[in-house]
Amino acid sequence: MKYNDIASLLESLSERDLSILESLRTHRALTTALIRRLHFPISDEPHEAGNGKSHATEMAAAVATIRVLTRLESHRLIARLHRRIGGVRAGSTGITWQLGASGERLLRARHGDPARRRYSEPSPSFIAHTLAVADLAIRLYELARQGAIELLRLEAEPECWRTFLSAHGARQWLKPDLFAITANGDYEHHLFIEADNATEHTPVIVRKALQYQHYANSGIHQQEHGLFPAVAWVVPDSKRQTAIRAALAGESRLRDLVNAGLFHVVTTAEFPAFITGSQASPATP
Repeated sequence: MKYNDIASLLESLSERDLSILESLRTHRALTTALIRRLHFPISDEPHEAGNGKSHATEMAAAVATIRVLTRLESHRLIARLHRRIGGVRAGSTGITWQLGASGERLLRARHGDPARRRYSEPSPSFIAHTLAVADLAIRLYELARQGAIELLRLEAEPECWRTFLSAHGARQWLKPDLFAITANGDYEHHLFIEADNATEHTPVIVRKALQYQHYANSGIHQQEHGLFPAVAWVVPDSKRQTAIRAALAGESRLRDLVNAGLFHVVTTAEFPAFITGSQASPATP
């Protein structure tokens, strides 16, 4: 795609079209249903400027969503993955989308990014985790639109990753799934979020918790913000919740952070109440 082609294509795209492409760049993959929730509000849902008119019903919004996505696909701006979420019965809502070749080049030109990202067919486990993370991010956007919280910052991977030096001076990486700063009234809440699909053994979770402890011990976040974020594992059900809580509580090296109430394990159903409640994370005026 030549520069003139990119310029003319940019002129033909609406603000909502570009927002959809940017969302796919941020979250790497989204289903039709997630894109609907993010960019095609129905009449009783608050929505952001630039997302166009609201729709009278969810069905009308779904029809508009697939119409726009099909048009973007025809220009190779987006591409559908072969695997549907929920199988054939899910219909168009279960289609999973990622940036297409033209969309990737267009956004690289728009952002001045020389690095080319490869968009091959990801594994089913990667897609399942990616969509779980995206769902949590969209829940935060929805809570903000409803006025339940202020969403001051939301970082997805790799923007939310943190680097620090270990006690021995070696460079280490902390790789959360999301980082969010929300506000309720006069208080800010800082939160690292881990989307858990119950596919990893609990020792893996404990090792990740120890990484958070090492990052806390570095003092980097505290120096900038005056507090260390809470860490929330968002799990599919209460059985998994009980298992992870027991694993974290049973690790003596994590006792300080556990006792400080910085580790939380909540189910997906509990996530909105957790975010809007005063117990969501450490707060600073």
